[in-house]
Amino acid sequence: MSNLVEHARRELELLGEEPQTVQGYLNVVQAFADMGHSGGSASVAIPVIHDLLQFKNLRPLTNSPEEWVNVADALWQNKRNSEAFSDDGGKTYRLLSEGGTSRNRGPKHISEEAK
Repeated sequence: MSNLVEHARRELELLGEEPQTVQGYLNVVQAFADMGHSGGSASVAIPVIHDLLQFKNLRPLTNSPEEWVNVADALWQNKRNSEAFSDDGGKTYRLLSEGGTSRNRGPKHISEEAK
C-alpha cells in the first residue's frame, strides 16, 4: 500500500465512514497512485481530475452547433457545461452559478469560434 493510500485510509477511518465507502475512496486513490505521479505532475493532475469529477469543461466553450442543444423556444444548453445557457445558439452564454437565468441576466460570456 502506498503512502498516499495509507494516508487516505487513516483519514477516512477518522471520519467514521462505512467500510464499503472507505474501500470505494481507496480504489480511486489507488488508481491515482498507480499513475506514478511525482509531486510536480500530481499538482497538475489533481485540479484536472477535480474539474472532470464536477463535470466542468477543461477548454473554453465554443459556438459549435454540435456543442449546444435547443432545450426550449430560443434557449440552448451546452453539452459540455450543463450550467451554460444561450439565447443565440451558443454565440454567447450565461452561467447559472453567476446568476444567469431568464429573470436575472448574469454576466454574458462570448463563446470561442469553433474550429
